[in-house]
Amino acid sequence: MFKATLCTLLCTLSALAMPAQAAPSSPSGAAAGACPALFDRTVPRLQDEKPQSLCQYAGRVVLVVNTASQCGFTSQYRGLEALYEKYREAGLVVLGFPSNDFAGQEPGSNAEIAAFCEDQFSVRFPMFMKTPVTGAKAHPFYADLARLSGSTPKWNFHKYLIGRDGRTVKAYTSLTTPEDGALLRDLRAELDRR
Repeated sequence: MFKATLCTLLCTLSALAMPAQAAPSSPSGAAAGACPALFDRTVPRLQDEKPQSLCQYAGRVVLVVNTASQCGFTSQYRGLEALYEKYREAGLVVLGFPSNDFAGQEPGSNAEIAAFCEDQFSVRFPMFMKTPVTGAKAHPFYADLARLSGSTPKWNFHKYLIGRDGRTVKAYTSLTTPEDGALLRDLRAELDRR
């Protein structure tokens, strides 16, 4: 019993004598738990429709894309996945939001869309359930993206680049491919911001 008490006392004294360690900082350097208003919402995941907090992407550079399986731009999935793989360790995340808003080019169920993305393009970046992205029924996340950027999606594969601050938003049309030089310059500039 004496040994146990002595050990407890020594351990307590050691802990008191050690300098306090700083808590690990978030990728953005922001205070733990800080979530920009733009990300302060929950959206169901495509694969299982389980709610996901977008706050988990705070402090990262985020490329948001409204997607469709039966569109002339559908092959952009390949470039988006390559972009995600190349820059994710540097702080990029690509978020896909399938939408049936344009010419009915995303008619499938969430499960069918998930299978298509996996089977045809080996998509690994986060995907969310089918979402209205324009007009009066636009999801609030998309309404905020449009307001902040001054641009609404005109077709599938419209892109929004969100800076690490969660407030800077730049828009790119469907014609802007994931390999586009201007998009890549903007993306790299945002990744370099700390």
